[in-house]
Amino acid sequence: MHHHAYLWTGPKPRFDQEALRRPPHPEPPPPGSRPELIQRYREVAAEFPTSDLPPLETAYWLVKPRSLVRGTWPDPAAAASWLKRQLAAYAPRFADGTQRDTGHLATLAASAATRLASGHDSSYGFYLERPAYLSLALVTCTPNRARPNLPCPLDS
Repeated sequence: MHHHAYLWTGPKPRFDQEALRRPPHPEPPPPGSRPELIQRYREVAAEFPTSDLPPLETAYWLVKPRSLVRGTWPDPAAAASWLKRQLAAYAPRFADGTQRDTGHLATLAASAATRLASGHDSSYGFYLERPAYLSLALVTCTPNRARPNLPCPLDS
């Protein structure tokens, strides 16, 4: 087992495009469906696996382009250390000043290490000034507990 790190930051309106953050339904719309429904399904099916937007379900980071992987570690503590560094780097930009507390950030990193060690993913999101959004995720791989059928991005 190993853990992949993902980071996304961008405008809040782009983050709010939830249709592009959901995997397409396994079955396309049935024949005779409205043309706009068929077109929307095609757009989502084409864009979801290539989009850099954070998926609504953390495990689906694994189907995104391997270029989005920010690091890979077999040790949960090393992956959590990456998270701790990212939190420290972005904390001055957090819109909610109470989230900047270093003790709080250390607790988040420690919690992530514990979750990863037990085979679970860890994902955090923060509103930044402007308004923007920061998404940080550590995803357990080979296999992923929530979605064991998803391939490792490093194998593709």
